[in-house]
Amino acid sequence: MATYEYRCSTHGVLEVRQPIGTAAPQWPCPVCHEDAGRVFSPPLLSFAPSELMAVIDRTERTSDEPDVVSPVPAAGARRRTRMAPPNPALQRLPRP
Repeated sequence: MATYEYRCSTHGVLEVRQPIGTAAPQWPCPVCHEDAGRVFSPPLLSFAPSELMAVIDRTERTSDEPDVVSPVPAAGARRRTRMAPPNPALQRLPRP
């Protein structure tokens, strides 16, 4: 079940729980019975891990103003990553 928001011009926002994908563009207000239009809002990301939220915030922040790096990294800063140990199952394969 998903929660859909509708806005009545008189009584404000109302929430309706419906199965996913079955939201109507209009919903009758339970107080005045006028049609309330559907409101589109961003998904609830508050339940996401903090690391994910930090990445999302950083991405949004740098979309307009990317980070600028002025100094060149030091030569010793680059390290080679270690290769994974050879897989014994692959040793039996023919070599070219």
